[in-house]
Amino acid sequence: MNNISIGFIGAGNMGTAIIKGIAGSEAGKNIKLYAFDPDTAKVGSLSSFGVEACSSEAELTEKCGFIFLAVKPQIIEGVLEAAAPAVTPEKVIISIAAGITDEFIAKKTIPDAKVILVMPNTPLLLGEGASALSRNDKVTDEEFELILGVFRSCGKAAVISKDKMKEIIAINGSSPAFIYLFAKGFIEYAASEGIDAGAAQELFAQSLIGSARMITDSGYSIDELIKMVSSPGGTTLAGLDRLYEGKLTDTVKNCCESCTKRAYELSK
Repeated sequence: MNNISIGFIGAGNMGTAIIKGIAGSEAGKNIKLYAFDPDTAKVGSLSSFGVEACSSEAELTEKCGFIFLAVKPQIIEGVLEAAAPAVTPEKVIISIAAGITDEFIAKKTIPDAKVILVMPNTPLLLGEGASALSRNDKVTDEEFELILGVFRSCGKAAVISKDKMKEIIAINGSSPAFIYLFAKGFIEYAASEGIDAGAAQELFAQSLIGSARMITDSGYSIDELIKMVSSPGGTTLAGLDRLYEGKLTDTVKNCCESCTKRAYELSK
């Protein structure tokens, strides 16, 4: 694709992370970037990445072939109404707002709107994101591959069914917060035992990184990996017994279900 222009309505953490991913990628050399945010300082801070500021949602939409909606779901209706006059069937709208559907975006813009839905997560800020993508049937393969490449430049990306975009939020979008809370429990335990907090955090964080690599690269199943750490009569089994007693996996499932329920409540 030639003369690619990508605009961001919203220049917060997620929008900024994606912009940096594009700007730092090989493909980014052929992409012109634009941004609009009511907080002009946020857009100004992106000028070093070649981002051109726009004065409104409509101006950005007019200039760009691909428009990212990098805003909270609670304000997306007003954003779409402001951008709608400049939306044409050729433009591709990419939403990273939790729970928002392509049908809602089309209703607020044009019936034939091309829409890509994305659920990213905050590790995009370090180029280690995990993003789930889907599209409606108006989006071409070439257009979708371009946006898929954008998210792969910021970490890992997977294509899922459009009707599972709310369910996936708990798995990759919200899960970093759940993992941080889990980590907090271990680090606070270390502090209660007089262990240096910095050392405990470094060791536990590396344990998370290493464990994740074991899941993705070892070839063993989750159950096999648990067994590998659990010597009969040993310390790990003693701890696991308490986690089983506390029904940890049931608690995680309840957590995910609550997350998904809220996504449907936010859905338009």
